[in-house]
Amino acid sequence: MNTANWISRSVSGLLPAGKKGLPSVGTAGTADAASAGNVGGASKAQAERSTRERLAASLRHKEETLSPRMLRRVLDELKAIIDPQVSEVEGGRRAKVLIQWYGGATVARRRDMWLLMSELFMTDPEKVKSAQAKFAAAVGTPDEAAAQVRYRRATVSPRRRLLQRFSVLPEGIRFLVDMRAEMLPCLKADKRLQALDVEMEYMFSTWFDVGFLELRRISWDSPASLVEKLIKYEAVHDIRSWADVKNRLDSDRRCYGFFHPRLPEEPLIFVEVALVDGMADSITPLLDEQAVAADLSKATTAIFYSISNTQNGLRGVSFGDSLIKRVVETLSAEFPKLRTFATLSPIPGLRSWLTQNAERLLELTPEKERAELGRAVGFEPPNGYHLLQALENVQGLESRSPVKRWLLQCAAHYLGRELVDGHPRDPVARFHLGNGARVERLNWMGDPSPKGLNQSYGLMVNYLYDLKRLDRHRGQLIQGKIPASADIEDMQF
Repeated sequence: MNTANWISRSVSGLLPAGKKGLPSVGTAGTADAASAGNVGGASKAQAERSTRERLAASLRHKEETLSPRMLRRVLDELKAIIDPQVSEVEGGRRAKVLIQWYGGATVARRRDMWLLMSELFMTDPEKVKSAQAKFAAAVGTPDEAAAQVRYRRATVSPRRRLLQRFSVLPEGIRFLVDMRAEMLPCLKADKRLQALDVEMEYMFSTWFDVGFLELRRISWDSPASLVEKLIKYEAVHDIRSWADVKNRLDSDRRCYGFFHPRLPEEPLIFVEVALVDGMADSITPLLDEQAVAADLSKATTAIFYSISNTQNGLRGVSFGDSLIKRVVETLSAEFPKLRTFATLSPIPGLRSWLTQNAERLLELTPEKERAELGRAVGFEPPNGYHLLQALENVQGLESRSPVKRWLLQCAAHYLGRELVDGHPRDPVARFHLGNGARVERLNWMGDPSPKGLNQSYGLMVNYLYDLKRLDRHRGQLIQGKIPASADIEDMQF
């Protein structure tokens, strides 16, 4: 019997008696169904046994998925993948068989495998302690550098070697990224999975280093399967139709994505760009399918109006900074007249933040302006509730309305002052300001769609990428000062 057949038979033995071959996705007994419902942490059993207790037991508790015997078998198969006595090729074969089993397993059974990988593939603490002591003793001697390398090797967990064995397979990277995406929602409820998550994020940061990524333009002439990915993954402004996506790929537009050689037809992140003759203040004309394409000979400004990550499993791995830099370089080479690089961005956290802080912001408002607000809303003195009620009809506010002016002041304060642990509170601001941009301009009714009104009362913001001041802006942010234009600073309380 050859090795591959032996492994296949061993893995098929992981299934309950009476099951033949690999289980199909979603096939589960009563225990599977109960445990699958608990993966998100909704209603865990009160006396859930630890993984080690289950491995040492003889009988399965009714809320558990894999029996102790089956759990031990999965552990043995995982260990066999990184057996130091087998070759890389043989380890890859064993990993492939386990991937096949995983593909047919229920979510609850997959969770058991995550727990095994997270808890049972740690570094040997005694070896780490010994290597650390030797390194400490070697400090200041000619052996210091070598001792440091040995110490680092001692801290490498078997878990990392296991992930590496999976990754060498043609389908391995895809498998691991999808596995982490499925596991992420479970982390909050089950802290035991954190070790595996941290290890995977670290490994992905290495495997998906921007040096390995290819920048590719996505156009209307790209394969239909790739264009469909834009529709699927667009996260900022939903694509409504094929006419919509064609408009976004028209002659006055550009769309670029980062691709990894192991996921050649899957953009990891993509950015949509409009080439125009001035800084855009509204998303509506950019998404207008009937609009005539702009004259590229007059284009002076590149507007980044949508940036979407596509792989939840790569959360924590940053591509945006490098993507924007590469796109700016590419556009500058193709269109030498471009002078301004800016975004037209949503402010997704504004409305919820203002709802919680309206009273505090009203107290920051000068007394004269508070009186004007009171007369505008019909309550003197006004409170936060009165202003929030007035903003429910934000589209009906007159151009000189004190309520409109107050909302813009609140937005400027939110974007230009609000920090959490030294980082901008708004997630989109955090991304662009972290890349060296500055808050440039607020745009009234920049996005009057239901989504835009629900997120930010229709406001949008331009972040300016001043290529000569990116490092300066990053330095300001590190010091706790958000880079902003004079207009934004003047509007703040």
